[in-house]
Amino acid sequence: MGSNRKKVMLFTDWFEPAYKAGGPIRSCVNFAYHMRGDYDIYVFTGDRDLGDEEAMDEIITDQWIPHSEGLAIYYASRDSLNWRVIGKQIRGLNADYIYLNSMFSRYFTVYPLLVKLYSRTAGKVVLAPRGMLRRSALSFKPFKKKLFLNLFSVLKITRFITFHATDEEEKKDILQVFGKDASSFSVPNFPGFQKPLTLPLQKRAGELKMVFVGRIHPIKNLHFLLEGLRACQSHIYLTVIGVKEDPDYWDSCKELVKQLPLNIIVVFIDAVPHHQLENILVEHHLFVLPTQGENFGHAIFEALAAGRPVLISDQTPWKNLEPFKAGWDLSLNDITRFAGTIERVAYMSAEELNDLCQCAWQYCSNYIQQSNIKQQYLKLFN
Repeated sequence: MGSNRKKVMLFTDWFEPAYKAGGPIRSCVNFAYHMRGDYDIYVFTGDRDLGDEEAMDEIITDQWIPHSEGLAIYYASRDSLNWRVIGKQIRGLNADYIYLNSMFSRYFTVYPLLVKLYSRTAGKVVLAPRGMLRRSALSFKPFKKKLFLNLFSVLKITRFITFHATDEEEKKDILQVFGKDASSFSVPNFPGFQKPLTLPLQKRAGELKMVFVGRIHPIKNLHFLLEGLRACQSHIYLTVIGVKEDPDYWDSCKELVKQLPLNIIVVFIDAVPHHQLENILVEHHLFVLPTQGENFGHAIFEALAAGRPVLISDQTPWKNLEPFKAGWDLSLNDITRFAGTIERVAYMSAEELNDLCQCAWQYCSNYIQQSNIKQQYLKLFN
């Protein structure tokens, strides 16, 4: 790269061609692609995808590899994920900004912070919690997370960190955990890119093809969806796409599927590469995700961008969808209404659904056009 532009060293557990971790990867990829024209972006990441024991085939490890203009990537092998190597890369690169994209990652948050704390590196630290400070997220593996947050407090690490909140709710979470004096800056995640609208191939009243995209983990709340489907009388075909991250939760979901009536068919697919996702989305009528918390919800954005209405919880930044006919954001306290909305879409005609699809696509298009996100990032990294 070698330009006179400022350098951003981005730390993330996963980066393309990894895809199984979903949204966190899209957040980093979109940031890198949008900002590489203004900064030299150096991505330090792992060499394998979520849950994999082997490195990805199509990468070169343990060296900086030019990816494209303004972007280089270091895929660290397991042997390189240690204090010495990470410290060497930080000091050698001497970036103007260190951008951390996790709250609790040992190698991609804790070690870089400790290197910054105990060595003479001048780079400004920006930390994106990525929704991990939500109350629902903190309830999983609470001991480990409490220990890490106590470390933050004891070492007074927050004094040299600017937190990147992706919405005002996340900013509240940051101030709640780290105190009102914590430095924080709110700017949404970069969205992906939108293609022309493809309408559903066919739709008959009383039938519905739904798709759920998310990790098989309690935070994504597939269990809630399966419980709600018990009450549905229409013929529903549900495709679930995601990594089976929590084995016990996966087992409980399989048991629920066995109890569903014959008019409900559920098919599970492992996570798919990002470039294949849009083709799957447009084969369905409705995207559904009763998540317990998202700081952006890239899968939700992808569905809207593909022109599919979404049925989601009210625990995401995507609010007040129904007036725009782009979907529904409902409380998780009312499973009856959630199931009733599924039935309502199932009994729609093809014409009614096409209208929703057009509105969802336009809603996403308006979001992209009206947002001034890049200018906000230029202020954050300044």
